[in-house]
Amino acid sequence: MENSPFGSPTSWRRSDLIGVSHAFDEDLVLAAYRSGVFPMPSRRGLMRWYSPMRRGVLPLTGLRLTRSLRKMINRYEVRVDSAFRAVLDGCADPSRDGGWIDTDIRDVYTSLHRHGHVHSVEAWTQDGELAGGLYGVSIGGLFAGESMFHRPDIGRDSSKVALVALVERLTEAGGEGRLLDVQWQTPHLESLGVIEIDRLEYLRRLDHALTLPPPAWPRRD
Repeated sequence: MENSPFGSPTSWRRSDLIGVSHAFDEDLVLAAYRSGVFPMPSRRGLMRWYSPMRRGVLPLTGLRLTRSLRKMINRYEVRVDSAFRAVLDGCADPSRDGGWIDTDIRDVYTSLHRHGHVHSVEAWTQDGELAGGLYGVSIGGLFAGESMFHRPDIGRDSSKVALVALVERLTEAGGEGRLLDVQWQTPHLESLGVIEIDRLEYLRRLDHALTLPPPAWPRRD
């Protein structure tokens, strides 16, 4: 985290929000994740930068699979990076409560996807319909989950199936020391096995995770 544009963590305020900026581009976003920080837009046209005091992470060995979820897994075909824009559209649906994905986020993360830094994991029905999925940032052994969505009119638990597939991919890459970051713990994520760790512990784990090789993602020509 040396020479981070966000400064030393010891200088950060003791709150989840550590700063705001007008600047927002691909390089700054990558530097943010390497520093343990992530962006969220504000309604005032500024970008807010967060490093939660209590960070939500999913231990790769801690994912909770209910009996009903196990039954759903084989009902979907999981694909990776085959429909990133459609996943982003699903996550950015303005009818969703708490929607936060604006045009700036879409443009920058789409560019990062083209350059192999952002990936989608998708759950497709046997009829070839996209039922749900997730996307996030991959740097070394860090996968920072950004958002997930599902279409209950098409099928149940599709976003959860995508999460199961993501955990399997990270585990197959050598799970020891890898970090699956979900930003904040929610009751829903807690039910799947997400735990909270404090900021300093997160940054300690992040330092190690960034030294690891990334998982095998589809090649982008």
